[in-house]
Amino acid sequence: MNSLLSNLKIAVPEKIYVKDPESSTLGKRIVEHSITLIDDIGFDAFTFKKLGVVIGSNESSIYRYFESKHKLLLYLSSWYWSWIEYQFVFETHNISDKKEKLKKGIEIVTRTTVEDSNYTHINKIKLNNIIINENSKSFLTKEVDQENKEGYFVIYKRIVHRLRDMIKDVKPDYEFASCLASTIIEGSLHQHFLKDHFLSITDCKSGITPTNFITDLTLNTLKL
Repeated sequence: MNSLLSNLKIAVPEKIYVKDPESSTLGKRIVEHSITLIDDIGFDAFTFKKLGVVIGSNESSIYRYFESKHKLLLYLSSWYWSWIEYQFVFETHNISDKKEKLKKGIEIVTRTTVEDSNYTHINKIKLNNIIINENSKSFLTKEVDQENKEGYFVIYKRIVHRLRDMIKDVKPDYEFASCLASTIIEGSLHQHFLKDHFLSITDCKSGITPTNFITDLTLNTLKL
């Protein structure tokens, strides 16, 4: 799978960026160092001025790629979910058993991220940290409805729909398939956050992962 992924271009909705950061060395450096900086100081404290200092460039050069730090966060979120979607498709494609296919789908969207050799300018572990800690800030805005109409969240919604379809395959009469699919993804992110910051209110800790919990919750909900 890694060899296949290395030959694929992660597709992000074009309206999110001014200039494709994958098209130049500077663009890749902007993405690479923005991930490190946001992971280090948080999205609220992050600014293009601070990023410019890190990459040795002025703010105006960053604005040639992204019109705001919100759009940059949307880009990082879309890139992450596109990367997850590729794994989702490749790792579930040849599974014929519907229950096992659903379990694998749950595993892919809930597991702890590990680094790989693909897209070396993007640290997947740090990007995963950003998704856990900051992803909701990409859509909890007054502009969310307009941005949704413009397709900014299409990749994320595709993953929810893929999970929804897997749920319907194993339980056609279950009426809350979309609710459960979105809960699998958002619930997993929340449990990863609790595991890192509020251990007293989660059972996810050493030896028990969010994947274990979400899989158990899903299978019991569907009575599988």
